[in-house]
Amino acid sequence: MEIEKLYKRDIADILEFDDFIKTLESNPSEQFLKELHKKYEYRSQEEALRTLQVELIKLQEHLEKHNEKMIILVEGRDASGKGGAIRRITRYMNEKHYRVVALGKPSNVERSQWYFQRYVQQFPKAGEIVIFDRSWYNRSMVEPVFGFCTEDEYETFMRTVPRFEEDLIEHKIHFLKIYFSVSKEEQARRFEEREENPLKQWKLSEIDLQMQERWHEFTEKKYRMLKETNTEKSPWTIIRSDNKFVARYNAIKTILNKVDYEGRDSRIDFTVDPEIVISAKKELEIMDEMIKSRRNK
Repeated sequence: MEIEKLYKRDIADILEFDDFIKTLESNPSEQFLKELHKKYEYRSQEEALRTLQVELIKLQEHLEKHNEKMIILVEGRDASGKGGAIRRITRYMNEKHYRVVALGKPSNVERSQWYFQRYVQQFPKAGEIVIFDRSWYNRSMVEPVFGFCTEDEYETFMRTVPRFEEDLIEHKIHFLKIYFSVSKEEQARRFEEREENPLKQWKLSEIDLQMQERWHEFTEKKYRMLKETNTEKSPWTIIRSDNKFVARYNAIKTILNKVDYEGRDSRIDFTVDPEIVISAKKELEIMDEMIKSRRNK
């Protein structure tokens, strides 16, 4: 595989960067130097991701060759970095063999159906990866917090979802659940950035504006979700996402480590950062301490 072929879409950015360097000679201000450093850092990070993005293409080719299927759930609070991570994961993938599914509000017909039905309809065919940008776990956090489901619907989901997922795995689907964990302070900063940046204002919804106020309600629902749906067969992988690049880098490694695909580059260290990628058990221990501390205040 010629890696250079993957860079075609970056040519415009490279040319822009060269113009940026030339401008420095005539405008060596402190602000300009800050912008230069920021742009250089961004390009360095994107370059670092490319080695792993090549491996993702190999993973795709392996799944296609062996008619295997893969489902990746990407969950997390709003502004936790899910969308940016998904874009880096899929950036160079073969578009014929992956789909990103982000379902909106269910229709009246869908609400009358088995809860999992509209998700099952999006499941991968042989040789395909499906990435859910939010998933059936809407019912474990967003829906109960905002009253979009009944208490009975919530309890039924929590009771049945482990069996549903274990059945997927029994049917030989590579199944991975990733939760992007952002701090309250970083979420607030990102919401503020969305308000100020006209290119990102579309991301800010009415519900987003309530996320900070209802932080503790979401935390309690997250705690129960991890405690009751983290099983031996279908565990959660928690990724600290305050640093977007580090989160993306480790998320891709997590995906690559899920499948023993052919052609894996032995020169790459696929070990994830233990400070960034943690188990649900560890996350629950940390949350236990935080909840106790808050209640004792």
